[in-house]
Amino acid sequence: MTPALSGFDLALALPPYLSFICDACGYIYNEADGDVDGGLAAGTRYADIPDDWACPLCGVTKADFTPYQAPSLDALMTQLQGRRVGPVASRRDSAGVVIVGAGRAGWQMAEALRALDANVRIALVTACQGEVYDKPLLSVAMARSLAADRMVRESGADAARRLNVQLLSETHAVHVNSATRTLRTTRGTLHYYHLVLAHGAQAALPPSMPASLCWRVNHLGMYLRLRAALGDMKTDGTKEVLIVGAGLIGSELANDLALGGHHVTLIDTQEQPLARWPSEQAGQPLLSAWQSLSLRFVGGVSVASLVRKGPGYQLSTTDGQIFDADQVIAATGLHTPSRLALSAGLAWRDGIAVDAETLATSVPRIHALGDCITIEGRSSRFIEPIARQARTVAAAICGAAPVPYAARAGVVRVKTSSWPLTLH
Repeated sequence: MTPALSGFDLALALPPYLSFICDACGYIYNEADGDVDGGLAAGTRYADIPDDWACPLCGVTKADFTPYQAPSLDALMTQLQGRRVGPVASRRDSAGVVIVGAGRAGWQMAEALRALDANVRIALVTACQGEVYDKPLLSVAMARSLAADRMVRESGADAARRLNVQLLSETHAVHVNSATRTLRTTRGTLHYYHLVLAHGAQAALPPSMPASLCWRVNHLGMYLRLRAALGDMKTDGTKEVLIVGAGLIGSELANDLALGGHHVTLIDTQEQPLARWPSEQAGQPLLSAWQSLSLRFVGGVSVASLVRKGPGYQLSTTDGQIFDADQVIAATGLHTPSRLALSAGLAWRDGIAVDAETLATSVPRIHALGDCITIEGRSSRFIEPIARQARTVAAAICGAAPVPYAARAGVVRVKTSSWPLTLH
């Protein structure tokens, strides 16, 4: 008779947990973690996921996921053995490729390059520490009680070692000289053969809201500082949080902070949240779902002033209303910083203007992707296009067969767990 397996033996007999990547946006589903918000408990195997499950970041179906293992340099070199790639000057040139920005666009650009060339020199310049993380988690971390170490998938140093990338963290890119092909940074000057701008966009602020008096949650470092300022709910108690701007980010943050136990007031110039999608009529169902939360929405108001008041802040609107808060968050849109683009002489149309198919800028050997670009004057500040953009640019730089980029309409998953929405 075969002896029964103990719990420990059974655990050893189970196959290891696997990961799967969304081919549309790069989201990684790990069987060990599951997707709690999507109804998949931790430990849910990919084979057991219902066919109607949707990617929590971009909304595509299970059919758009493929097996994933973080590529190592050894694996890439083995994969590339015998493959002929067109002659690439950057492989022979010690200057190599310089990438500015270590968000999703910057790291996916590095991975796309390594998938085609294991030897080309890559330097990545970033003002932060370069952690690899899923930015959409910033809008749901409070309700999930996610600690910082659970939000980071890989440290910048580990990712740099894995991909053999020179990481210049906490380094600001200052000026591009396209004639000499140099990038001046706060840690010296870098020569490049190809330059890729992937530095994203910054939170925009109305003149009535001084930057020193409000939070702009656009990256992990700023989010963690906000969490620290809010303190621990058990020891520091509930805070009064005022959020200005009820678009995608403002609505998600308001929902998350209210679920986390804080009192939230959300204000906007429009009469309903998510007014950018009027045909979807998303605002009213969301307001109804928020009725059970400590979340108040005030629409049709504009900020007149924001000042300090004791340990907190006081915001006045143009119609005379007064709001007091412990913390104020601005979710008032994004704008692309223009300093690098203008220093390089790049064409500019409310962002770095790039060719619709190649993502090349108006200056040779400079490409751009992600939140900082516009195509025919239009930006697309969503996750889904980034992986496709990175493959397009990598093919051009490495001399591989062209991979033309095609902008396409996508879906937007609004991570308001009180009333999750999919918008077009």
